[in-house]
Amino acid sequence: MANDTEAIVVFMTAPSREEAGRLAQMMVRERLAACVQILPEMESVYRWQDQIEQQREVLIIAKTTKSRFEELEVRVRASHSYETPEIVALHLIAGSPPYLEWLSSSVEPQVEVADS
Repeated sequence: MANDTEAIVVFMTAPSREEAGRLAQMMVRERLAACVQILPEMESVYRWQDQIEQQREVLIIAKTTKSRFEELEVRVRASHSYETPEIVALHLIAGSPPYLEWLSSSVEPQVEVADS
């Protein structure tokens, strides 16, 4: 795959299953991700504003392409309840060619055809 269509996996967290579901629906509907998985509640420990925090979160895993990451990041940040949400991407080093083709075609922006 060319660099801008390179498949990536984006990890995000949300405070609830409901928010994760809303974000997942938005990403797939807007073709920012081909597939989004929501994993069950987990415990996160992190430093925030110089304090150690611990809270339950839901993990969101989105499959998309490098070329769609910037818009995905902007849209998730605008819709997320956290001030600074986790949005990190990892490159896929290999994948089934049919799956990668499906992924790429699923996130291609749709061209609207004007009525003649």
